[in-house]
Amino acid sequence: MLENPKRYTITAALPYTNGPIHIGHLAGVYVPSDIYARYLRLQGKDVAFICGSDEHGVAISMKAKKEGITPQQVIDKYDGIIRKSFEDFGISFDNYSRTSSEIHHKTASEFFKKLYDNGDFIEETTEQLYDAKADQFLADRFVTGTCPKCDNPEAYGDQCEKCGSTLNATDLINPKSTITGETPILKSTKHWFLPLNRYESFLKEWVLEGHKNDWKPNVYGQVKSWVDGGLEPRAVTRDLDWGIDVPVEGAEGKKLYVWFDAPIGYISSTKEWATREGKDWEPYWKDADTKLVHFIGKDNIVFHCIIFPAMLKAEGSYILPDNVPANEFLNLEGNKLSTSKNWAVWLHEYLQDFPEKQDALRYALTANAPETKDNDFTWKDFQARNNNELAAIFGNFINRVVVLTNKYYNGIVPTPNEFTEVDEQTLAELKAYPAVISSSIERYRFREALGELMNVARLGNKYLADEEPWKMVKENPARVQTQMYVALQIASALAVLSEPFLPFTAKKLSNILKIDALGWNDVTTKTDLLPAGHQIGQAEILFAQIEDAEIQKQLDKLEATKTANKVENAKAEPQKDIITFEDFAKVDLRIGTIIEAEKMPKANKLLVLKVDTGIDVRTIVSGIAEHFTPEEVVGKRVTVLVNLAPRALRGVESEGMLLLTNNAEGKLVFVNPDAEGVINGAMIS
Repeated sequence: MLENPKRYTITAALPYTNGPIHIGHLAGVYVPSDIYARYLRLQGKDVAFICGSDEHGVAISMKAKKEGITPQQVIDKYDGIIRKSFEDFGISFDNYSRTSSEIHHKTASEFFKKLYDNGDFIEETTEQLYDAKADQFLADRFVTGTCPKCDNPEAYGDQCEKCGSTLNATDLINPKSTITGETPILKSTKHWFLPLNRYESFLKEWVLEGHKNDWKPNVYGQVKSWVDGGLEPRAVTRDLDWGIDVPVEGAEGKKLYVWFDAPIGYISSTKEWATREGKDWEPYWKDADTKLVHFIGKDNIVFHCIIFPAMLKAEGSYILPDNVPANEFLNLEGNKLSTSKNWAVWLHEYLQDFPEKQDALRYALTANAPETKDNDFTWKDFQARNNNELAAIFGNFINRVVVLTNKYYNGIVPTPNEFTEVDEQTLAELKAYPAVISSSIERYRFREALGELMNVARLGNKYLADEEPWKMVKENPARVQTQMYVALQIASALAVLSEPFLPFTAKKLSNILKIDALGWNDVTTKTDLLPAGHQIGQAEILFAQIEDAEIQKQLDKLEATKTANKVENAKAEPQKDIITFEDFAKVDLRIGTIIEAEKMPKANKLLVLKVDTGIDVRTIVSGIAEHFTPEEVVGKRVTVLVNLAPRALRGVESEGMLLLTNNAEGKLVFVNPDAEGVINGAMIS
């Protein structure tokens, strides 16, 4: 681990521009990296916080095909949405670029060419999956099949999302093309491979020995598993129609594999930033005094801890990451977040429902961050954290301090008198907090760091509750001056220390207290964060309560998504055995009207109905009582099988059958092709 670096290069995983950003992305990568970058800036460090849109590869092509537009239209659409989401949530990138930019194409091509010229690649002709009907080689995400490791029938050609295994498309059992549904064939094609096996000893020394004690166990363990299992050459080119051209002769129609070009996007984005700011980009990537940190999700560990370092090692002039603090996954209400199934909380939609509550979400996601294991986001927990922690602890303390200062002193910080032991102990404890929070942040324990920040607010609340200045103000006003002075120092410290975690709140609080230009270490070193005589502003609500109705709206939205997914994924029952026309002609179906209905005594499922069939009025017993009340069905026009043999049910003879089906929610509906939720292929029974 690099001690006292001169500068920091912080990268956040490049989001795919095939959809918007959701809370899983925010919790896994972008809030932790933003906390880290903001914290370092508050310490006066030289920071380059780098990201950009990942705009090549199969995910983009798949989205374009699905939406019937071009890949360029896809990336332009989602790049705009993603950029605005990051801006709206205060993710403070120094540069956010695009891998479709000219500077990236040039940087990636030059990187590939240098490795090619150095003889670092293996050129091989291999058998790849090919869709004869579509007349194209199938990139990994255009192939699905059964995972050879966990038997998941919906694994992709590059990864099984159920067990997390990285795969080759040819590993899949019973592969199918997602383009045509056909079974692909094997066809020869030439590609270039990075021989990862050459770097096994380097990776063992660098990661397994060098970072045994400072990398997160989930990251270290995954790297160890890969290296111990033996590394194999990995293709760096693909037969695709969207991406960066392979810049060598004989590679017409081939593109750089997205996993090869995407991490180079960090470098090209840094170049773009440095050019704009009049800086030299190279020290941020090539100076041994630079600390490089990659923030990613666990699905990217192999690329950032094995493949990209091998690429950098092969190139020869780049530094290696000091740490890769990958997070696990965040689930939503007990289910895995899924872009394709719309099971997500999209950031741009969140702000429509919860305007100006960015910090409430940042707080909830950090407090429940999946740092060591998968965690679950629930709307009830989100509400509780906002109301019971942010509002009741942080907001309550600030409100009391500001209101009392304005009430007693017209908003002017009072001059303290003699400090008691309690005052001195409280101020000493306050001065210790920056180091405590720093220790957690620098070990990438952001959840722990946030807990310590809230302890500062708890310190303030306890001090006020114990000292009770509102009771003492008449009998000992000199003592209250000291009490309020101490409380205002805690409030000022919160304005500084909360900035990495709650940037919008920190800004609002700084405006209320009318302070600026305070740094992280000032909380420890300065005698007066808010000097006596300083004028503060009026109180504002920092955290409004979130009501039950707002949460129910979100739960209803997710329930609607579940229903929509059931409809979309509903499958018809297999066709029954073939019958003859003569068999069908025996069936007598009539339109009827239910004219009376009552529940069958001691039978939860049965209704006794009187039905006018047009030829008579007859009794029919139907097992629909759990779905309909007697009042609901009277007057309903129904389809009746009238020539079904009579059958006694609980002593009542039933002379026929009503025809019904189930909708996607499993609710019975009377046979009517226009009924909501009835899919093609729904079985009538």
